[in-house]
Amino acid sequence: MAGKSKEKNLVVNRRASHDYYLEDRYECGLVLTGTEIKSVREGKIQFKDAYISIVKGEAWIKGMHISPYKYGNVFNVDEDRDRKLLMHKYEIRKVYQAVKTKGYTLVPVRIYLKEGRAKLEIALAKGKNLYDKRQDQKLRDAKREMEKALKLR
Repeated sequence: MAGKSKEKNLVVNRRASHDYYLEDRYECGLVLTGTEIKSVREGKIQFKDAYISIVKGEAWIKGMHISPYKYGNVFNVDEDRDRKLLMHKYEIRKVYQAVKTKGYTLVPVRIYLKEGRAKLEIALAKGKNLYDKRQDQKLRDAKREMEKALKLR
């Protein structure tokens, strides 16, 4: 039990698994200010239109909204600013190559606390077509119906 670290999910991007096939996942640190981390701990985050881009060998998350901290007054920063992600260089190179050559995209999957620090899980993803989404919905509905029928017995 000494090696186990407790993780607490703050926000999960369910839309990502609906719109994309999620393949490789990576854990990243987030560069946040003092009032931003307090808002993150309260769960005041939205990924709705967030995406990850790699600029000059650095990973950045753009479009993520962190609401201003209630008691932050003058120390609050812009809610929609770009935030740097902390990843190893070899991970950044690997995902950059996949995005440029194989047509993948990087999407945020979830934000969680690990040992008191905010972490972001990102995934290499390929977009789903409309018929793929319909097929997934049919499978989910069929599974739900089967579980419902077994429960009634």
